[in-house]
Amino acid sequence: MTMHPKLQTALAQHKALKVISGLTNFDIENVTAIVKAAQAGGATFVDIAADGALVRHVRQLIDLPICVSAIKPTLFIEAVKAGADLIEIGNFDAFYAQGRRFEAEEVLALTKETRSLLPEITLSVTVPHILPLDEQAQLAERLVEVGADIIQTEGGSSSKPTHAGTLGLIEKAAPTLAAACSISDAVSVPVLCASGLSSVTVPMAIAAGASGVGVGSAINQLNNEVAMVAAVRSLVEALNITSRAAITH
Repeated sequence: MTMHPKLQTALAQHKALKVISGLTNFDIENVTAIVKAAQAGGATFVDIAADGALVRHVRQLIDLPICVSAIKPTLFIEAVKAGADLIEIGNFDAFYAQGRRFEAEEVLALTKETRSLLPEITLSVTVPHILPLDEQAQLAERLVEVGADIIQTEGGSSSKPTHAGTLGLIEKAAPTLAAACSISDAVSVPVLCASGLSSVTVPMAIAAGASGVGVGSAINQLNNEVAMVAAVRSLVEALNITSRAAITH
């Protein structure tokens, strides 16, 4: 496996930022705005739906590494041929509202199938937040054994913040922060903390052991590209401050 050097460096420095447009988002205009804002704001890489035409379109717009997400391994083949730099089994949040669960054995089977289809591509796998934390850590270990190069956490869709402002942002991020702490202690590969994060909580994700963060709704739900760029820059600055503080201490 050869990881994109830009991504490898950012993960090693614990300041990788992935901007997520959404696994079910095939709106060309919206995805265009998101990925352009990601590059303009200084993100490390983007995460889009696993669709060959979408990958080719995005590749013409930006030079950031492109990650594609899916829960059907065969979808990755065309996307990789179209120019995707890495693949992600996950973004499960899009399915929970439909009552669709992802248990450990299914995620493990998807990972094995994906790795058999694409043995060389950088592979990120999300650990479902519906599992207890100890089972999340156990699954992460098994996923690494069968070929996962990056483990991603989630949890924003399950949190129920009861406060406004900063306290509410911390409450929203609590499940994915807890997962990042548990999983980073269990595996030696990079952990990407995602789902429910904001500029307030991305430094907490790094402190919890993550090598980077993935952010979706905090950016992709904004209604114009200028606001998206500002949001990305805020996240990048939060990560840079955290990185500098870690070096200082």
